[in-house]
Amino acid sequence: MERHIEKFLRYLEIEKNASSHTIGNYKADLREFGVFLKDAPVESVDYLTIRRFLAHLKERNLTARSTARKLSSLRSFFRFLVKDGYLKVNPTDAVSSPKQEKTLPKFLTEGEAVSLIEAPDETTVLGSRDRAMLETLYSTGMRISELVGLKEDDVDFIGGTVKVYGKGKKERLLPIGDRALKAIRNYLKKRHTASRFIFLNKNKKALGARGFRKVLNKYVLKASLKEHISPHTLRHSFATHLLNRGADLRSVQELLGHANLSTTQIYTHLTTEKLKSVYEKAHPRA
Repeated sequence: MERHIEKFLRYLEIEKNASSHTIGNYKADLREFGVFLKDAPVESVDYLTIRRFLAHLKERNLTARSTARKLSSLRSFFRFLVKDGYLKVNPTDAVSSPKQEKTLPKFLTEGEAVSLIEAPDETTVLGSRDRAMLETLYSTGMRISELVGLKEDDVDFIGGTVKVYGKGKKERLLPIGDRALKAIRNYLKKRHTASRFIFLNKNKKALGARGFRKVLNKYVLKASLKEHISPHTLRHSFATHLLNRGADLRSVQELLGHANLSTTQIYTHLTTEKLKSVYEKAHPRA
């Protein structure tokens, strides 16, 4: 099993140009399946084996979302083995994915977003860094992995754009607002440390995603925001606020870097709720 997994992961990296995050998820899911198989050879896996594995996951009280992701990893893996000529049949073909509840993403109101962004103390180096990160996230809607990976060369201060590398290492160009650019300039002036990366930790090295989460939690408390807020909340807020102010769905899809419009359409549920609320308050016979 292990050699097949390694071959599949090399295929993802070299031929599919998958991100390290994606490859890491596949590796964890497939090795978990390998442990479940024990010493059984991969060619012995059939429909019933997959069903038993899903039942095993259910006993562990995994969410439908997590189970669906693991099944998706297995689908891709066995599809690769069939394509590679090692197997004749994909044992996951007849297995249906568990039904998932559609949950609407949490987002901040415009006032809450401002309170959070303006919470850092810009008189300090770390405070100016934190302000620049929050401004950039809300201004562009980029992912946290894209934010911490930003280099000085990626930002066009004159043209007002920033280059990011998203899922599958796909490059896209995003507009960035004047306030975010001003905050980045302010931080770089105070930093006094040479580095390719823009956002550095206390040890003068590139800040990681975990480090940013700690930073965010600090300002959520400072801004007295009650809801649980993740780095993705600012991305959700960015998309929702754009749609609320009249942006079209296709443009928001491009800005977020979604491969499919269906992924972006979740935000239309949020804007529809806003329209209903406005209608109920404004219409005399609502």
